[in-house]
Amino acid sequence: KVIPLWRPRTAWPPEHFVVFGRKIPRTPTPLARRIIFRHHAIIIRHASTGGEMPSPEIMVPARYYAKLVDVLVHDGIDLLKLLNSLRLSPSLLAEPDAKLKASQADRLVEQVYLQSGRTDVAFDIGRALTVSSHSFVGFGMLNSNTVDDALRFEAQYFRLVMPSFCMRYNSGQDFGEVTLLPMISMSHLSLIQHLEAMAIAAIREIEELTGGSPPRCRLELSIPKPPHQKRYRRELPNVDVYFGAADPPCIRLKLLRNPRRLKVACADGNAKKEAEKRCQLLVERAVSEKQLADWVSMILREASGTLPTLEDIAELINISSRTLERKLAHEGTNFRNIRGAVFYQLACERLSKGMSVLEVSLSLGFNHPTNFSRAFRAHSGYNPSEH
Repeated sequence: KVIPLWRPRTAWPPEHFVVFGRKIPRTPTPLARRIIFRHHAIIIRHASTGGEMPSPEIMVPARYYAKLVDVLVHDGIDLLKLLNSLRLSPSLLAEPDAKLKASQADRLVEQVYLQSGRTDVAFDIGRALTVSSHSFVGFGMLNSNTVDDALRFEAQYFRLVMPSFCMRYNSGQDFGEVTLLPMISMSHLSLIQHLEAMAIAAIREIEELTGGSPPRCRLELSIPKPPHQKRYRRELPNVDVYFGAADPPCIRLKLLRNPRRLKVACADGNAKKEAEKRCQLLVERAVSEKQLADWVSMILREASGTLPTLEDIAELINISSRTLERKLAHEGTNFRNIRGAVFYQLACERLSKGMSVLEVSLSLGFNHPTNFSRAFRAHSGYNPSEH
C-alpha cells in the first residue's frame, strides 16, 4: 500500500524517518516521500522530535471569543494571567480579523468557564453576539428582504462565521428550521459551552432580524438541563426549550411561522449583492491558501462522528459537488481517495487506542461492524481485529 505523507510545517523532508524504531535514511528521489508496506499500519514520526506528523488545524475567528473578555472583567479574573497561561497574546482578541486555532479556542472556553465559577457564561456570550458580529455575512443578512433570505445567506457562508460548525437551513409554508452541527472534535465541556452560546446567539439573531418581534420558536438543544435553566424561561418567553433532545450533538431552532413573510426592516438589495461578492472572495481566499485536497482532508479528519459526504464538503465552500471533484482532479486526486485515506488513518488511530471494532465502526458512521471490516480490509489487506 502506498501512503502519501503529510507535508508538515517544519523543514521537509527530514534527514530520516523512524519506522518501528528503525531509522530509514532520506533519499533525494520522489520515493523518499512514500513508504511501501504490506499487511502493517505504519506511524511515521520525525526522528528529531519523536512526535507524530502534524495535520492542518481549523482556524476560527477570534472576534467571537473576544466577548469572553467582558465576562473575565466582570468576574474579576486576571485576564493577562489567563491568556499568558494559554500562550495567547491579549492583542489577538482585539484585532477584528484575527484567528485562533480551534484547539486554542477550546482551551480558552474551558478556562473561562472553570475560573469564572459560573454555569451561565455561554448564555451571556450568546446574548452579547449580534448579527453584525458576523462581519460581511451579517451585513448581507441585515440587507436581506426576509428572515428566510437572511438565514439562507447565513447558511451559505457559515464557514466564514464559525468554521468549526456547519449550518443547515430549510423552510416551508409555516416553519423555518436552523440546524447547527459541530464539524470538529472538542472536549465535552467546550462542546456544551459552544452549543449553548450558539443556540442563544441564533435566537438573538431572529430577534434582531424581526425588529424585536420574533415568532414563537422551538429550541432543541443537546445539552443536559443547566442549573440556570430559569433564565431561559425568564429571558426567552417566546421559545419552547427542550434540553437533551437531539442526538448527535447539535442545535435545532424551529421558527413556528412562515419566515418568508417575516420582513427585515433595513433590507437593501444592492448592499446585499456587495456583501455577497465580499463573502465569495473570502471563501475563495480561504480555500486558495492551501491546496484544496489538503483542505478537504483536514475537514474530513476534524469532523465529529460520521465523515462528511462530497455534497457536505462542497456546500461548505459554496460550490457544486461536481465542481469540487473537478478541482480535486486537477490536483491529481479525487474525493473517494481522500476520504478513504482519512477513514483508514482514523480507524488505525482509534484501534491503536484500544477501541473495539464495534466502537470504531460506529464512531465512523458504519451501521454494522461487518461493513467497517470489509472497508478496512480493502485498504490494509488484513482485518481490523488483527491491528
